[in-house]
Amino acid sequence: MTFRVLTAEFAHETNTFNVRKTDYEAFEVEGVLFGEAAILARGVANTEIAGFMDIARKFHWKTEHVVSASAEPAGPVTRDAFDRIGGAIVRAAMARKDDLDGILLGLHGAMVTDFAPDGEGELLARLRAVVGPDLPIAVTLDPHANVTAKMCEHANILISFKTYPHIDMRNIAQHAGDLLHRTMMGEIQPKTFLVRRPMLEEANAGRTDVGPMVDWIDAARAHEQTPGALAVSINGAFPNADIPEVGPTVLVTYHGELAPHQHFAESIADQIWENRFDVLNTFYTVDEAAEIALHYRGDRPMIIADYADNPGAGGYGDATTLLGSLLKVGVGEACFGPIVDPETVRLLHNATVGDTVQISLGGKTDPRFGGGPLQVKAKLLHLSDGRLIGDGPQLGGLAFTFGLTAVVQINDIRVLVVTEPSQMRDLQQFRAFGIDPSAHRVVGLKSMQHFRAAFEPIAGKIIVCDSGALCTMDYGKMPYRNVPRPIFPLDRDMTI
Repeated sequence: MTFRVLTAEFAHETNTFNVRKTDYEAFEVEGVLFGEAAILARGVANTEIAGFMDIARKFHWKTEHVVSASAEPAGPVTRDAFDRIGGAIVRAAMARKDDLDGILLGLHGAMVTDFAPDGEGELLARLRAVVGPDLPIAVTLDPHANVTAKMCEHANILISFKTYPHIDMRNIAQHAGDLLHRTMMGEIQPKTFLVRRPMLEEANAGRTDVGPMVDWIDAARAHEQTPGALAVSINGAFPNADIPEVGPTVLVTYHGELAPHQHFAESIADQIWENRFDVLNTFYTVDEAAEIALHYRGDRPMIIADYADNPGAGGYGDATTLLGSLLKVGVGEACFGPIVDPETVRLLHNATVGDTVQISLGGKTDPRFGGGPLQVKAKLLHLSDGRLIGDGPQLGGLAFTFGLTAVVQINDIRVLVVTEPSQMRDLQQFRAFGIDPSAHRVVGLKSMQHFRAAFEPIAGKIIVCDSGALCTMDYGKMPYRNVPRPIFPLDRDMTI
């Protein structure tokens, strides 16, 4: 029997405190790719669509891939962008509903729109209204999803990646596809059960390289081998979304009786709650980080990750406090990136490589978060259109762009200045612009955790700092209004 399956990817992690809304043009930066263009660009890399196509070939499905679209984390997705991209998926389902046997989607799970707090739930509800209650829908999610009851109501299968840094996207997509095939064959009738605790996020943001999440993921894999358990997902959540359904969740996609799976999910959720104070990261101030860097004498680079100005979580990427501290104490043999500053990039592209120019660098979006512009003299070293092909565990084989870029030397620090925000998660994001991070004593970068997949192998030491930017760990500084109260850590002394 040949099944007909509709596939799509539509992802955004929305930082509701970011003042820059995510419009259709923001999705076009990474590419809104329709049909075969998406498969050509993404179908052989570590992506959900590649996993979908693997399963399609395995079972000889007839597939129609509608669209692949994602944008860097920022403010709420506009109605126009949602309706154009999500609407394309819904229209395709409506046109094919009489022939479809299933739908397979790569989503994120933390999309907020300017008209609804639950973007994925909204999309799934629209799809379900078109295709009816019986057509199976399978969804892959990022483990930083804020999973909602609406998502579980309208999707039969929900499976999150099990790694952070995320390196198992293709494998999880294959898992989702296998379960969808079994559903279409009539072997299983899956449902997804959700439990949550009143927290903004899991204590270590879902890190799977160290800490208790390692054991919880092992327990999830073991439970997946028990009768009726089809998939177990443990989500660290995305705390920078001021929405009612926020926080870490445990999901079990199951067939048959719920009771044993509910017991398992509740036990893991209880452990997440009990570990809420056990933060493994030491978050240095920028001045502390600069002092450590000044005295570092290892054989391999010391990596300083600015956790709070992570564009991958909706930070603006233009915070200057860490770079300013490194310059103030005289750290040398260093590189730093990115600083998101389109205005300065345009100015530098009107100069000549080798020129020394006075620039006002970074800090232009909202100086309250991460500091204002640095007034510095800089020697221009390199100009580029910002395009590259990644070669690491996450971006390997994928095209990427920072937009127009420039590299400048400020004292003894090489600084990558870019137009489009993105966190550092591939060595090519430096090397493509003439900076070899392995050749520097100190590497400052903007990222929380994803950098580890590519940068840990070259590092002699790694520290993280809180620059006071938009993704600061001091949540009390953020104007939460819509999250349910009490909630940890805004209400640190609460009990349940």
